[in-house]
Amino acid sequence: MKQILATLVYLKKENQTLMLLRNKKEKDIHKNKWNGLGGKLEFGESPLECAIREVKEESGLEITSAEFLGFISFPSFDGENDWQVFIYRAFQFKGEIQECPEGELHWIDDEKLLDLNLWEGDRLFLPKVLKGENFQGKFTYLEGKLKEYCFYKQPKPLLKSEFVKP
Repeated sequence: MKQILATLVYLKKENQTLMLLRNKKEKDIHKNKWNGLGGKLEFGESPLECAIREVKEESGLEITSAEFLGFISFPSFDGENDWQVFIYRAFQFKGEIQECPEGELHWIDDEKLLDLNLWEGDRLFLPKVLKGENFQGKFTYLEGKLKEYCFYKQPKPLLKSEFVKP
């Protein structure tokens, strides 16, 4: 069993969120689920660098400002590995959306997000993402079903990340 570090990014414009319908890869644990953008950290990469790279790779968009909202642990999510996921939200980005190799990208009205085919746990933390709340949590799945979860109290707000490229 390994620890896998990953990011999950929710791009926002007006009252919509960019979501990815994971429907292109045959062997995808997220097959036919809707998700934010993101993926695994590469060696030597910070979570923020990973978030920027993954959004660019999956959508063609370049994040220019991101807000770190929280962290979720998914013990043995895929039946083999513990996933540790850094959650971001971004309102500032540039570029044009391109085709994604993992699925279809769609801007979804925020009030319709919970109507999508989401993981059960996503229904619990997405409202926090939409409100910009800071959170930490643990979501335990067994054979694709949420068995237990918890949110931990945040002692103080986390800082927004502002960055520029040289």
